[in-house]
Amino acid sequence: MTNLPRRQPAICKPAVLGLLPGMMCAWALLSTPAQAQSVAARVSAVESKVVAWRRDIHQHPELSNRETRTAALVAEHLKSLGLEVRTGIAKTGVIGVLRGKRPGKVVALRADMDALPVKEQTGLPFASQVTAEYAGKQVPVMHACGHDAHTAILMGAAEVLAGMRSQLAGTVVFVFQPAEEGAPRGEQGGAKLMMEEGALNDPRPEAIFALHVEPGEVGRIDVRPGPMLSSDTMMRIELQGRQTHAARPWEGTDLINLSADIVKSFATLSARQANVFEFPNVVSVASIQAGLRGNILPGDALLLGTIRTFDDQRVADLKRLIDTSVDGLARSYGATAKVEFEEGTLVTGSDPKLLEAILPALRKAAGKAGVNTSAQLRAAAEDFSYFERDIPGVYYIIGATPNYRPGLTPANHSPLFDIDESVLGIGVNAQVLTTLQYLNGKS
Repeated sequence: MTNLPRRQPAICKPAVLGLLPGMMCAWALLSTPAQAQSVAARVSAVESKVVAWRRDIHQHPELSNRETRTAALVAEHLKSLGLEVRTGIAKTGVIGVLRGKRPGKVVALRADMDALPVKEQTGLPFASQVTAEYAGKQVPVMHACGHDAHTAILMGAAEVLAGMRSQLAGTVVFVFQPAEEGAPRGEQGGAKLMMEEGALNDPRPEAIFALHVEPGEVGRIDVRPGPMLSSDTMMRIELQGRQTHAARPWEGTDLINLSADIVKSFATLSARQANVFEFPNVVSVASIQAGLRGNILPGDALLLGTIRTFDDQRVADLKRLIDTSVDGLARSYGATAKVEFEEGTLVTGSDPKLLEAILPALRKAAGKAGVNTSAQLRAAAEDFSYFERDIPGVYYIIGATPNYRPGLTPANHSPLFDIDESVLGIGVNAQVLTTLQYLNGKS
């Protein structure tokens, strides 16, 4: 999935027929105006349910690999629709299969279900009061990244598409994924584990779509051909030296100063030893664990951080530079260092040809808010990339902020993060229309 071509997608040109921009292509995805009205009516009919599901899931958030209540809610709903349902996928995941009346292509739609160890401060009447065990501690839990919305939207899309089963030529696979935020230490999970287990082997999707809600104008869709979200490579640096009194640093190893020099060296190498005009990249240390007292220089230290970029070779180059920098600095201090890297996620984006094929449906769903096909690259990471490594995919972001104010609106992972619930119907519409566009199109 990494290093995707960055050509701009072709769009249809309705002006020749005197239609409004996007109208000709949008109607092309449905065989008749009556069918288009049917889709709109079905989405409208399910919208109140989607809002109720979102609020229920929001009030009962569950951490990664612990999404048992959410998974049960999803599975029960999919079974009620007459879908083939499998549970316990990659620990708590759920897959539903909807087979249309006629044979055709196979497309997958994915939603993530897990929440975060964040104390909610939204003041919503359905705000989370949940606590759970995380890293050996009891912590508050919140849907601070919109996965409650993603799950509810996909449940709604499943109901709409199940109601159109007789009109479908092909198969839709609904993927409710656990642990997108990362499995607990020592566990596996998420999209990577789903793929390793062969969860999408039968039936095998020929395309997979996912959406994400973020701060932005309600309903505006951000997408781009090629990379959109960065990879995430986790970094662990263990330092060893000689503990000593802070008043006599020459008698030991000053790992505090060494840690500071390492952090500063990363800012230099990422900006001066890598071509940031070719691919943006960030090397950040987010945790330094060293020492207990102000008068003792510790004998060990631990630095944790992340590498974010948009190209596999750039990741390899940064790893090499980091190894060289840490080793040289540690030697200069008389310390030893052990550097470890762990692949978190790959680059997430959209297959250009596939995006071109479903773009009319995204435009139809976005309406007046529009679709931005030159969306800015984001240093956020997504394990949807593991699905895209083997299956062509499209990943798009829907603006979902009430009273959006650029730079002032609480972002994903904030304790104040919330959505305008009108985006839920827009999300259902986007998933239904892109599915119909793909199954009925010539791609």
